[in-house]
Amino acid sequence: MAFRPALRRVLRQAPFLIIALVLAACGRDYPQSTLRPHSDITRMIDGVFMNTVWWALGVFILVEGALVWAIFRFRGKPDDPEPRQTHGNTTIEILWTAIPALILAMISVPTVRAIFRTYDEPSGADVVRVNVRGHQWWWEFSYPQYGVTSANELHVPVGKTVFLEMNAYDVIHSFWMPQLGAKRDVFPNRKTTLWFRADSAGFYPGQCAEFCGTQHGRMAFHVAAETPAEFDAYIHGLQATNVAAAADSAKARPDTARRAAAPPVTTTALAAQTATGPDTAAGHKLFSSKGCVQCHSLNAVKFNKNLLGPNLANVGARRYIAAGTLPNTDANLAHWIQHPWSVKHGVLMPELGLSDADARTLAAYLRTHTGK
Repeated sequence: MAFRPALRRVLRQAPFLIIALVLAACGRDYPQSTLRPHSDITRMIDGVFMNTVWWALGVFILVEGALVWAIFRFRGKPDDPEPRQTHGNTTIEILWTAIPALILAMISVPTVRAIFRTYDEPSGADVVRVNVRGHQWWWEFSYPQYGVTSANELHVPVGKTVFLEMNAYDVIHSFWMPQLGAKRDVFPNRKTTLWFRADSAGFYPGQCAEFCGTQHGRMAFHVAAETPAEFDAYIHGLQATNVAAAADSAKARPDTARRAAAPPVTTTALAAQTATGPDTAAGHKLFSSKGCVQCHSLNAVKFNKNLLGPNLANVGARRYIAAGTLPNTDANLAHWIQHPWSVKHGVLMPELGLSDADARTLAAYLRTHTGK
């Protein structure tokens, strides 16, 4: 038939096509890959995975090798007599039952041990505890030891154990850090836990891994693994937002009350949080008059748990906005403020009818809130 030569040509080219596809797959850097572990727990999981791979490879070589050997060794010829029929072999049956059982034991024992290890609750003064809460469609991170709250960027110190206690505000989500930790489903009114210890500094992506609504695919977050000194500076910056908020509140009062209530301005962090200027003053006014304060807080310390939107105490310094959807540029920040539904349809943040100038002013105001 006419198609047979074409089929033969395709089959001859198939190995080269497969090799090209494999090389293409290996030639890119996929950030959400579990094959590049950067914590003790992911290295343990990677060890379980590679243990399974090596056993599976051994089985593949043994079975396929035996198959190829049998094909050539017992290949039939036209004048061969009818082969002798065999009705079972006890020795072979015992072997092909015992060997898979042994292989399964060699895989399952390390796997079960790793599963229980991931559910350990670490103790000690050096453990950094973080409360994680999933919302549609963003992540809230609270540090009870330090009394601060942030969103969508989890900052952790390299070399210290981080213990996460997680739940959900609305529906079931799943917290997944491919390079730093295992995957955990998070539920409303139920606590799940996870621990990890980052072994190298970096900025690692994370993702909700359980379908939770129309914007599930845009419910991302990032983990900033920093040196202990950098982590301490980050926490101190968030704590300073409480002082900055008090100063902002005092500005709105009469002069006599302001002098009595306003704390002394003595820190660099406070200066960054309370930068002055026409745009900043106008942005502060818009933030209040447009109702942003009904859903968001710029104070990482006294954070109202009933607010529907993420904490914005350090939004000016975050690398991404809209839960990992957009790089945090001035243009993207203004666009997100002005037209959130064009970025994430169905998000709770409403269209406020802002002009281009108002959106830029609000973005400039939020840019001054860096948590540093």
